[in-house]
Amino acid sequence: MEPAQSEMNILSNGKSHDLGDDMGVPMKTLLEEDQFDDPDGGLENEEFLPSADGKKPIRFTDFEGKTSLGMSVFNLGNAIMGSGILGLAYAMANTGILLFLFLLTAVAALSSYSIHLLLKSSGIVGIRAYEQLGYRAFGTPGKMAAGIAITLQNIGAMSSYLYIVKSELPLVIQAFLKADPNSDLWYMNGNYLVIMVSAGIILPLSLMKQLGYLGYSSGFSLSCMVFFLSAVVYKKFQIPCPFEEFSANSTAAHLSMNVSSHGHEYNNGLVHADDEDSHCYPRMFTINSQTAYTIPILAFAFVCHPEVLPIYTELRNPTQKKMQKVSNISILVMYTMYFLAALFGYLTFYDKVEPELLHTYNRIDPYDTLILCVRVAVLTAVTLTVPIVLFPVRRAILQMLFPTKAFNWLRHIAIALILLTFINLLVIFAPNILGIFGIIGATSAPCLIFIFPAVFYIRIVPKDDEPMNSVHKIVSVIFAALGVSFMVMSLSFIFIDWTTGSSRAAGGH
Repeated sequence: MEPAQSEMNILSNGKSHDLGDDMGVPMKTLLEEDQFDDPDGGLENEEFLPSADGKKPIRFTDFEGKTSLGMSVFNLGNAIMGSGILGLAYAMANTGILLFLFLLTAVAALSSYSIHLLLKSSGIVGIRAYEQLGYRAFGTPGKMAAGIAITLQNIGAMSSYLYIVKSELPLVIQAFLKADPNSDLWYMNGNYLVIMVSAGIILPLSLMKQLGYLGYSSGFSLSCMVFFLSAVVYKKFQIPCPFEEFSANSTAAHLSMNVSSHGHEYNNGLVHADDEDSHCYPRMFTINSQTAYTIPILAFAFVCHPEVLPIYTELRNPTQKKMQKVSNISILVMYTMYFLAALFGYLTFYDKVEPELLHTYNRIDPYDTLILCVRVAVLTAVTLTVPIVLFPVRRAILQMLFPTKAFNWLRHIAIALILLTFINLLVIFAPNILGIFGIIGATSAPCLIFIFPAVFYIRIVPKDDEPMNSVHKIVSVIFAALGVSFMVMSLSFIFIDWTTGSSRAAGGH
Protein backbone atom coordinates (compact mmCIF):
# COMPACT_ATOMS: atom_id res chain seq x y z
CA MET A 1 0.00 0.00 0.00
CA GLU A 2 1.35 3.42 -0.95
CA PRO A 3 0.12 6.38 1.03
CA ALA A 4 -0.82 9.04 -1.46
CA GLN A 5 -1.97 12.60 -1.40
CA SER A 6 -5.57 11.53 -1.07
CA GLU A 7 -4.81 9.63 2.09
CA MET A 8 -3.61 12.82 3.68
CA ASN A 9 -6.59 14.86 2.47
CA ILE A 10 -9.39 12.40 3.11
CA LEU A 11 -9.07 11.17 6.64
CA SER A 12 -9.68 7.66 7.77
CA ASN A 13 -13.04 8.11 9.46
CA GLY A 14 -14.31 10.01 6.46
CA LYS A 15 -13.67 13.55 7.65
CA SER A 16 -12.10 15.62 4.93
CA HIS A 17 -8.90 17.43 5.82
CA ASP A 18 -9.07 21.08 4.84
CA LEU A 19 -5.58 22.28 4.00
CA GLY A 20 -6.57 25.71 2.75
CA ASP A 21 -3.84 27.08 0.56
CA ASP A 22 -1.64 24.04 1.08
CA MET A 23 -3.79 21.68 -0.97
CA GLY A 24 -1.54 21.95 -3.98
CA VAL A 25 1.50 20.65 -2.11
CA PRO A 26 2.28 17.01 -2.85
CA MET A 27 2.18 14.67 0.09
CA LYS A 28 5.13 12.78 1.46
CA THR A 29 5.57 9.08 0.97
CA LEU A 30 6.12 8.32 4.59
CA LEU A 31 7.38 4.78 4.44
CA GLU A 32 10.56 3.40 3.02
CA GLU A 33 10.18 0.59 0.51
CA ASP A 34 11.17 -2.09 2.98
CA GLN A 35 8.23 -1.10 5.15
CA PHE A 36 5.63 -2.02 2.55
CA ASP A 37 4.13 -5.45 2.45
CA ASP A 38 2.53 -4.82 -0.94
CA PRO A 39 4.63 -2.41 -3.01
CA ASP A 40 2.38 -2.91 -6.02
CA GLY A 41 -0.75 -2.11 -4.05
CA GLY A 42 -1.08 1.35 -5.54
CA LEU A 43 -2.29 0.00 -8.87
CA GLU A 44 -5.90 -0.29 -7.79
CA ASN A 45 -5.90 2.57 -5.36
CA GLU A 46 -5.46 5.66 -7.45
CA GLU A 47 -5.95 9.01 -5.81
CA PHE A 48 -9.54 10.14 -5.39
CA LEU A 49 -8.68 13.79 -4.81
CA PRO A 50 -6.94 15.55 -7.71
CA SER A 51 -3.82 17.61 -7.18
CA ALA A 52 -3.98 21.32 -7.81
CA ASP A 53 -2.74 21.05 -11.40
CA GLY A 54 -4.81 17.97 -12.21
CA LYS A 55 -1.76 15.71 -12.39
CA LYS A 56 -0.84 12.79 -10.18
CA PRO A 57 1.29 14.07 -7.29
CA ILE A 58 4.99 13.43 -7.26
CA ARG A 59 5.98 11.08 -4.47
CA PHE A 60 8.59 12.35 -2.07
CA THR A 61 10.72 10.48 0.40
CA ASP A 62 10.95 13.67 2.40
CA PHE A 63 8.28 16.31 2.86
CA GLU A 64 8.27 19.62 4.67
CA GLY A 65 4.87 20.35 6.16
CA LYS A 66 3.47 23.85 5.75
CA THR A 67 0.29 23.73 7.85
CA SER A 68 0.29 26.10 10.81
CA LEU A 69 -0.47 25.02 14.36
CA GLY A 70 -3.79 26.87 14.32
CA MET A 71 -4.93 25.25 11.08
CA SER A 72 -3.83 21.86 12.37
CA VAL A 73 -5.99 22.40 15.46
CA PHE A 74 -8.92 23.20 13.16
CA ASN A 75 -8.29 20.11 11.02
CA LEU A 76 -8.05 17.73 13.97
CA GLY A 77 -11.04 19.34 15.65
CA ASN A 78 -13.06 18.74 12.51
CA ALA A 79 -11.88 15.12 12.51
CA ILE A 80 -13.13 14.69 16.08
CA MET A 81 -16.46 16.45 15.59
CA GLY A 82 -19.20 14.29 14.09
CA SER A 83 -22.75 13.06 14.51
CA GLY A 84 -21.95 11.82 18.02
CA ILE A 85 -22.69 15.31 19.36
CA LEU A 86 -26.39 14.71 18.66
CA GLY A 87 -26.53 11.89 21.22
CA LEU A 88 -24.71 13.51 24.13
CA ALA A 89 -27.73 15.15 25.78
CA TYR A 90 -29.40 11.73 25.91
CA ALA A 91 -26.26 10.30 27.49
CA MET A 92 -26.33 13.03 30.16
CA ALA A 93 -30.00 12.32 30.86
CA ASN A 94 -29.06 8.73 31.68
CA THR A 95 -26.03 9.47 33.85
CA GLY A 96 -26.66 12.81 35.51
CA ILE A 97 -24.57 15.94 35.07
CA LEU A 98 -21.71 15.04 37.42
CA LEU A 99 -21.29 11.43 36.24
CA PHE A 100 -21.44 12.56 32.62
CA LEU A 101 -18.81 15.23 33.26
CA PHE A 102 -16.56 12.65 34.92
CA LEU A 103 -16.93 10.18 32.04
CA LEU A 104 -16.47 12.88 29.39
CA THR A 105 -13.31 14.08 31.12
CA ALA A 106 -11.98 10.54 31.46
CA VAL A 107 -12.54 9.66 27.79
CA ALA A 108 -11.01 12.96 26.65
CA ALA A 109 -7.94 12.48 28.86
CA LEU A 110 -7.48 8.86 27.76
CA SER A 111 -7.81 9.91 24.12
CA SER A 112 -5.06 12.49 24.63
CA TYR A 113 -2.80 9.89 26.24
CA SER A 114 -3.38 7.36 23.45
CA ILE A 115 -2.40 10.03 20.92
CA HIS A 116 0.84 10.43 22.92
CA LEU A 117 1.48 6.70 22.48
CA LEU A 118 0.82 6.92 18.72
CA LEU A 119 3.12 9.90 18.29
CA LYS A 120 5.94 8.24 20.22
CA SER A 121 5.61 5.00 18.23
CA SER A 122 5.51 6.98 15.00
CA GLY A 123 8.61 8.92 15.93
CA ILE A 124 10.63 5.77 16.58
CA VAL A 125 9.94 4.04 13.24
CA GLY A 126 9.25 7.08 11.04
CA ILE A 127 5.78 5.88 10.08
CA ARG A 128 2.83 8.23 9.99
CA ALA A 129 -0.01 5.98 8.84
CA TYR A 130 -2.18 4.09 11.32
CA GLU A 131 -2.42 0.85 9.33
CA GLN A 132 1.32 0.81 8.64
CA LEU A 133 2.03 1.12 12.36
CA GLY A 134 -0.05 -2.04 12.70
CA TYR A 135 2.01 -3.68 9.97
CA ARG A 136 5.27 -2.66 11.62
CA ALA A 137 4.10 -3.99 14.98
CA PHE A 138 2.41 -7.26 13.97
CA GLY A 139 2.91 -7.68 10.22
CA THR A 140 -0.06 -8.25 7.92
CA PRO A 141 -2.44 -9.28 10.77
CA GLY A 142 -1.77 -5.96 12.49
CA LYS A 143 -2.40 -4.03 9.30
CA MET A 144 -5.61 -6.00 8.64
CA ALA A 145 -6.87 -5.47 12.20
CA ALA A 146 -6.30 -1.73 11.99
CA GLY A 147 -7.92 -1.58 8.54
CA ILE A 148 -10.97 -3.54 9.70
CA ALA A 149 -11.40 -1.35 12.78
CA ILE A 150 -11.20 1.82 10.70
CA THR A 151 -13.64 0.34 8.17
CA LEU A 152 -16.15 -0.53 10.89
CA GLN A 153 -15.79 2.94 12.37
CA ASN A 154 -16.48 4.48 8.96
CA ILE A 155 -19.49 2.23 8.37
CA GLY A 156 -20.81 3.31 11.76
CA ALA A 157 -20.25 6.96 10.84
CA MET A 158 -22.08 6.54 7.51
CA SER A 159 -24.93 4.72 9.26
CA SER A 160 -25.31 7.50 11.81
CA TYR A 161 -25.33 10.12 9.02
CA LEU A 162 -27.97 8.26 7.02
CA TYR A 163 -30.04 7.70 10.14
CA ILE A 164 -30.07 11.47 10.59
CA VAL A 165 -31.37 11.74 7.00
CA LYS A 166 -34.05 9.15 7.79
CA SER A 167 -35.04 10.91 10.99
CA GLU A 168 -34.79 14.58 10.04
CA LEU A 169 -35.68 14.83 6.33
CA PRO A 170 -39.38 13.94 6.85
CA LEU A 171 -39.58 16.70 9.46
CA VAL A 172 -38.04 19.21 7.05
CA ILE A 173 -40.55 18.25 4.33
CA GLN A 174 -43.35 18.45 6.89
CA ALA A 175 -42.28 21.95 7.90
CA PHE A 176 -41.94 23.23 4.30
CA LEU A 177 -45.26 21.75 3.16
CA LYS A 178 -47.10 22.42 6.44
CA ALA A 179 -48.14 18.79 6.21
CA ASP A 180 -50.11 16.86 8.79
CA PRO A 181 -47.61 15.10 11.09
CA ASN A 182 -49.82 12.01 11.06
CA SER A 183 -49.86 11.82 7.29
CA ASP A 184 -48.87 8.49 5.75
CA LEU A 185 -47.77 10.03 2.45
CA TRP A 186 -44.81 8.21 0.92
CA TYR A 187 -42.61 11.32 0.83
CA MET A 188 -43.03 11.60 4.61
CA ASN A 189 -41.64 8.09 5.13
CA GLY A 190 -38.03 8.20 6.31
CA ASN A 191 -37.22 4.75 4.92
CA TYR A 192 -38.22 5.77 1.39
CA LEU A 193 -36.42 9.09 1.70
CA VAL A 194 -33.11 7.61 2.85
CA ILE A 195 -33.17 5.21 -0.10
CA MET A 196 -33.91 8.07 -2.51
CA VAL A 197 -31.14 10.27 -1.09
CA SER A 198 -28.70 7.34 -1.23
CA ALA A 199 -29.60 6.46 -4.83
CA GLY A 200 -30.04 9.98 -6.17
CA ILE A 201 -27.25 11.92 -4.45
CA ILE A 202 -24.82 9.77 -2.48
CA LEU A 203 -24.35 6.92 -4.98
CA PRO A 204 -23.52 9.15 -8.01
CA LEU A 205 -21.00 11.10 -5.92
CA SER A 206 -19.53 7.86 -4.60
CA LEU A 207 -19.06 6.52 -8.14
CA MET A 208 -16.78 9.39 -9.08
CA LYS A 209 -13.17 8.39 -9.45
CA GLN A 210 -12.18 11.63 -7.74
CA LEU A 211 -14.13 13.55 -5.13
CA GLY A 212 -12.76 16.95 -6.12
CA TYR A 213 -14.59 19.80 -4.44
CA LEU A 214 -16.27 17.53 -1.88
CA GLY A 215 -12.90 17.20 -0.20
CA TYR A 216 -13.30 20.80 0.97
CA SER A 217 -16.58 20.34 2.84
CA SER A 218 -14.99 19.83 6.26
CA GLY A 219 -15.21 23.50 7.14
CA PHE A 220 -18.90 23.56 6.24
CA SER A 221 -19.58 20.45 8.35
CA LEU A 222 -17.88 21.94 11.39
CA SER A 223 -19.74 25.23 10.88
CA CYS A 224 -23.02 23.32 10.87
CA MET A 225 -22.20 21.75 14.22
CA VAL A 226 -21.28 25.15 15.69
CA PHE A 227 -24.64 26.46 14.37
CA PHE A 228 -26.33 23.45 15.98
CA LEU A 229 -24.65 24.19 19.34
CA SER A 230 -25.65 27.85 19.18
CA ALA A 231 -29.27 26.90 18.50
CA VAL A 232 -29.29 24.42 21.40
CA VAL A 233 -28.00 27.09 23.81
CA TYR A 234 -30.47 29.68 22.51
CA LYS A 235 -33.46 27.33 22.70
CA LYS A 236 -32.76 26.49 26.33
CA PHE A 237 -33.93 29.99 27.25
CA GLN A 238 -36.91 29.91 24.87
CA ILE A 239 -38.57 26.63 25.83
CA PRO A 240 -40.35 26.52 29.20
CA CYS A 241 -40.35 23.52 31.49
CA PRO A 242 -42.52 21.56 31.57
CA PHE A 243 -42.95 22.16 27.85
CA GLU A 244 -46.26 21.85 26.11
CA GLU A 245 -46.59 19.23 23.41
CA PHE A 246 -47.35 20.64 19.95
CA SER A 247 -49.90 17.89 19.34
CA ALA A 248 -51.14 15.07 21.52
CA ASN A 249 -50.88 12.50 18.76
CA SER A 250 -48.09 13.75 16.49
CA THR A 251 -45.27 12.36 18.57
CA ALA A 252 -46.88 9.27 20.04
CA ALA A 253 -44.62 6.97 18.04
CA HIS A 254 -41.50 8.76 19.22
CA LEU A 255 -42.64 8.99 22.81
CA SER A 256 -42.95 5.23 23.08
CA MET A 257 -39.18 4.94 22.81
CA ASN A 258 -38.65 7.29 25.72
CA VAL A 259 -41.36 5.61 27.78
CA SER A 260 -39.47 2.34 27.67
CA SER A 261 -36.16 4.07 28.26
CA HIS A 262 -37.08 6.20 31.25
CA GLY A 263 -40.14 4.52 32.69
CA HIS A 264 -42.50 7.56 32.56
CA GLU A 265 -46.22 7.24 31.95
CA TYR A 266 -47.91 9.15 29.18
CA ASN A 267 -51.53 9.51 28.24
CA ASN A 268 -52.04 10.77 24.68
CA GLY A 269 -48.75 12.64 24.85
CA LEU A 270 -49.49 14.39 28.15
CA VAL A 271 -47.30 13.94 31.20
CA HIS A 272 -49.07 13.01 34.41
CA ALA A 273 -49.17 15.78 36.99
CA ASP A 274 -47.11 13.84 39.54
CA ASP A 275 -44.21 13.69 37.07
CA GLU A 276 -44.10 17.41 36.25
CA ASP A 277 -42.30 18.57 39.38
CA SER A 278 -39.52 15.99 39.16
CA HIS A 279 -39.20 16.43 35.40
CA CYS A 280 -37.82 19.99 35.58
CA TYR A 281 -34.99 19.40 38.03
CA PRO A 282 -31.57 18.26 36.78
CA ARG A 283 -30.10 15.09 38.20
CA MET A 284 -26.48 15.08 39.25
CA PHE A 285 -26.12 11.31 39.29
CA THR A 286 -28.36 8.56 37.95
CA ILE A 287 -28.01 5.01 36.63
CA ASN A 288 -30.51 3.05 34.55
CA SER A 289 -30.55 0.53 31.73
CA GLN A 290 -29.53 3.18 29.21
CA THR A 291 -26.44 4.29 31.14
CA ALA A 292 -24.47 1.47 29.47
CA TYR A 293 -24.62 3.41 26.20
CA THR A 294 -22.89 6.50 27.61
CA ILE A 295 -19.25 5.41 27.32
CA PRO A 296 -19.71 3.97 23.79
CA ILE A 297 -21.37 7.25 22.72
CA LEU A 298 -18.47 9.23 24.19
CA ALA A 299 -15.89 6.92 22.63
CA PHE A 300 -17.62 7.23 19.24
CA ALA A 301 -17.53 11.02 19.62
CA PHE A 302 -13.77 11.19 20.31
CA VAL A 303 -12.36 8.87 17.62
CA CYS A 304 -9.81 10.84 15.60
CA HIS A 305 -6.69 8.69 15.96
CA PRO A 306 -6.27 7.52 12.35
CA GLU A 307 -6.20 11.21 11.34
CA VAL A 308 -3.57 12.29 13.87
CA LEU A 309 -0.57 10.96 11.93
CA PRO A 310 -1.47 12.49 8.52
CA ILE A 311 -2.07 15.84 10.22
CA TYR A 312 1.28 15.42 11.99
CA THR A 313 2.92 14.99 8.58
CA GLU A 314 1.53 18.28 7.30
CA LEU A 315 2.41 20.29 10.42
CA ARG A 316 4.99 23.03 9.90
CA ASN A 317 8.24 22.20 11.75
CA PRO A 318 6.69 19.03 13.21
CA THR A 319 7.80 17.74 16.58
CA GLN A 320 6.12 15.28 18.90
CA LYS A 321 5.65 18.01 21.51
CA LYS A 322 4.09 20.39 19.00
CA MET A 323 1.69 17.76 17.65
CA GLN A 324 0.73 16.77 21.18
CA LYS A 325 -0.12 20.42 21.79
CA VAL A 326 -2.30 20.42 18.66
CA SER A 327 -4.08 17.30 19.93
CA ASN A 328 -4.59 18.65 23.43
CA ILE A 329 -6.04 21.95 22.18
CA SER A 330 -8.34 20.19 19.69
CA ILE A 331 -9.61 17.75 22.30
CA LEU A 332 -10.14 20.57 24.79
CA VAL A 333 -12.18 22.62 22.30
CA MET A 334 -14.31 19.62 21.32
CA TYR A 335 -14.65 18.64 24.99
CA THR A 336 -16.07 22.10 25.71
CA MET A 337 -18.47 21.97 22.74
CA TYR A 338 -19.61 18.46 23.66
CA PHE A 339 -20.29 19.40 27.27
CA LEU A 340 -22.19 22.56 26.32
CA ALA A 341 -24.32 20.71 23.76
CA ALA A 342 -25.09 17.94 26.25
CA LEU A 343 -25.75 20.32 29.15
CA PHE A 344 -28.06 22.76 27.38
CA GLY A 345 -29.84 19.97 25.49
CA TYR A 346 -30.42 18.13 28.76
CA LEU A 347 -31.51 21.27 30.66
CA THR A 348 -34.05 21.97 27.90
CA PHE A 349 -35.79 18.58 27.94
CA TYR A 350 -34.34 16.86 31.02
CA ASP A 351 -35.25 13.16 31.07
CA LYS A 352 -37.51 13.49 28.02
CA VAL A 353 -34.64 14.12 25.63
CA GLU A 354 -34.44 11.61 22.77
CA PRO A 355 -31.34 9.73 21.52
CA GLU A 356 -31.13 12.18 18.58
CA LEU A 357 -31.42 15.63 20.15
CA LEU A 358 -32.66 17.51 17.07
CA HIS A 359 -35.63 15.18 16.83
CA THR A 360 -36.81 16.21 20.28
CA TYR A 361 -37.49 19.79 19.19
CA ASN A 362 -40.21 18.53 16.88
CA ARG A 363 -42.33 17.83 19.94
CA ILE A 364 -42.41 21.56 20.74
CA ASP A 365 -42.98 23.06 17.31
CA PRO A 366 -42.30 21.12 14.10
CA TYR A 367 -42.45 24.38 12.12
CA ASP A 368 -39.88 26.33 14.16
CA THR A 369 -37.79 28.41 11.72
CA LEU A 370 -34.48 28.26 13.61
CA ILE A 371 -34.61 24.49 14.13
CA LEU A 372 -35.66 24.08 10.49
CA CYS A 373 -32.53 25.98 9.41
CA VAL A 374 -30.38 23.82 11.68
CA ARG A 375 -31.96 20.68 10.25
CA VAL A 376 -31.33 21.76 6.65
CA ALA A 377 -27.71 22.63 7.45
CA VAL A 378 -27.05 19.36 9.28
CA LEU A 379 -28.78 17.31 6.56
CA THR A 380 -26.70 18.98 3.85
CA ALA A 381 -23.50 18.41 5.82
CA VAL A 382 -24.13 14.72 6.55
CA THR A 383 -25.33 13.99 3.00
CA LEU A 384 -22.14 15.44 1.50
CA THR A 385 -20.02 13.70 4.13
CA VAL A 386 -21.23 10.15 3.35
CA PRO A 387 -19.39 9.91 -0.03
CA ILE A 388 -16.24 11.24 1.64
CA VAL A 389 -16.50 8.53 4.30
CA LEU A 390 -17.23 5.85 1.70
CA PHE A 391 -14.10 6.50 -0.36
CA PRO A 392 -11.53 5.48 2.29
CA VAL A 393 -13.69 2.46 3.24
CA ARG A 394 -13.62 1.28 -0.36
CA ARG A 395 -9.90 2.00 -0.48
CA ALA A 396 -9.31 -0.13 2.63
CA ILE A 397 -11.39 -2.98 1.17
CA LEU A 398 -9.43 -2.84 -2.07
CA GLN A 399 -6.16 -2.90 -0.14
CA MET A 400 -7.24 -5.94 1.86
CA LEU A 401 -8.83 -7.92 -1.00
CA PHE A 402 -7.31 -6.65 -4.26
CA PRO A 403 -3.96 -5.04 -3.38
CA THR A 404 -2.27 -5.73 -6.74
CA LYS A 405 -5.20 -5.25 -9.12
CA ALA A 406 -5.39 -2.42 -11.62
CA PHE A 407 -8.29 0.04 -11.38
CA ASN A 408 -11.54 -1.51 -12.57
CA TRP A 409 -14.80 0.41 -12.89
CA LEU A 410 -16.95 -2.66 -12.28
CA ARG A 411 -15.20 -3.38 -9.00
CA HIS A 412 -15.27 0.34 -8.11
CA ILE A 413 -19.05 0.53 -8.64
CA ALA A 414 -19.85 -2.88 -7.09
CA ILE A 415 -18.16 -2.07 -3.77
CA ALA A 416 -20.03 1.26 -3.53
CA LEU A 417 -23.36 -0.44 -4.28
CA ILE A 418 -22.77 -3.21 -1.75
CA LEU A 419 -21.69 -0.77 0.97
CA LEU A 420 -24.62 1.59 0.44
CA THR A 421 -27.11 -1.28 0.26
CA PHE A 422 -25.80 -2.77 3.50
CA ILE A 423 -25.80 0.60 5.28
CA ASN A 424 -29.33 1.41 4.07
CA LEU A 425 -30.61 -1.91 5.38
CA LEU A 426 -28.88 -1.25 8.69
CA VAL A 427 -30.44 2.22 8.93
CA ILE A 428 -33.92 1.07 7.90
CA PHE A 429 -34.07 -1.76 10.42
CA ALA A 430 -32.18 -0.01 13.25
CA PRO A 431 -34.73 1.00 15.91
CA ASN A 432 -32.88 4.24 16.68
CA ILE A 433 -29.52 5.95 16.33
CA LEU A 434 -28.61 4.85 19.85
CA GLY A 435 -27.93 1.30 18.66
CA ILE A 436 -25.49 2.55 16.00
CA PHE A 437 -23.62 4.75 18.48
CA GLY A 438 -23.58 1.91 21.00
CA ILE A 439 -22.29 -0.92 18.82
CA ILE A 440 -19.62 1.07 16.97
CA GLY A 441 -18.64 2.89 20.15
CA ALA A 442 -18.23 -0.43 21.94
CA THR A 443 -16.22 -2.21 19.21
CA SER A 444 -14.08 -0.24 16.77
CA ALA A 445 -13.77 2.89 18.94
CA PRO A 446 -12.00 1.19 21.90
CA CYS A 447 -9.69 -0.57 19.44
CA LEU A 448 -8.66 2.68 17.75
CA ILE A 449 -8.47 4.74 20.96
CA PHE A 450 -7.23 2.29 23.62
CA ILE A 451 -6.09 -1.13 22.45
CA PHE A 452 -4.14 -0.52 19.21
CA PRO A 453 -2.11 2.53 20.34
CA ALA A 454 -1.04 0.65 23.49
CA VAL A 455 -0.07 -2.64 21.83
CA PHE A 456 1.64 -0.83 18.94
CA TYR A 457 3.69 1.10 21.49
CA ILE A 458 4.62 -2.07 23.37
CA ARG A 459 5.74 -3.84 20.20
CA ILE A 460 7.44 -0.94 18.41
CA VAL A 461 9.43 0.69 21.21
CA PRO A 462 12.66 -1.36 21.54
CA LYS A 463 13.15 -3.29 24.75
CA ASP A 464 16.63 -1.81 24.99
CA ASP A 465 15.07 1.64 25.32
CA GLU A 466 12.12 0.61 27.47
CA PRO A 467 11.98 -2.90 28.95
CA MET A 468 8.63 -4.47 29.70
CA ASN A 469 8.98 -3.58 33.38
CA SER A 470 9.39 0.14 32.57
CA VAL A 471 6.70 2.53 33.76
CA HIS A 472 5.52 3.50 30.27
CA LYS A 473 5.09 -0.08 29.06
CA ILE A 474 3.36 -1.16 32.26
CA VAL A 475 0.96 1.77 31.82
CA SER A 476 0.47 0.73 28.18
CA VAL A 477 -0.42 -2.81 29.24
CA ILE A 478 -2.95 -1.41 31.72
CA PHE A 479 -4.26 0.92 29.00
CA ALA A 480 -4.80 -1.99 26.59
CA ALA A 481 -6.43 -4.08 29.32
CA LEU A 482 -8.71 -1.13 30.11
CA GLY A 483 -9.76 -0.99 26.48
CA VAL A 484 -10.52 -4.71 26.34
CA SER A 485 -12.48 -4.52 29.60
CA PHE A 486 -14.41 -1.52 28.36
CA MET A 487 -15.28 -3.33 25.12
CA VAL A 488 -16.44 -6.52 26.85
CA MET A 489 -18.38 -4.65 29.54
CA SER A 490 -20.11 -2.31 27.08
CA LEU A 491 -21.11 -5.10 24.72
CA SER A 492 -22.39 -7.17 27.66
CA PHE A 493 -24.55 -4.35 29.00
CA ILE A 494 -25.87 -3.50 25.53
CA PHE A 495 -26.72 -7.17 24.90
CA ILE A 496 -28.49 -7.39 28.26
CA ASP A 497 -30.44 -4.21 27.51
CA TRP A 498 -31.48 -5.51 24.10
CA THR A 499 -32.46 -8.88 25.58
CA THR A 500 -34.53 -7.38 28.39
CA GLY A 501 -36.04 -4.87 25.98
CA SER A 502 -37.13 -7.67 23.65
CA SER A 503 -38.59 -9.55 26.60
CA ARG A 504 -40.57 -6.49 27.72
CA ALA A 505 -41.83 -5.95 24.17
CA ALA A 506 -42.88 -9.59 23.89
CA GLY A 507 -44.62 -9.40 27.25
CA GLY A 508 -46.46 -6.28 26.16
CA HIS A 509 -47.94 -8.11 23.18
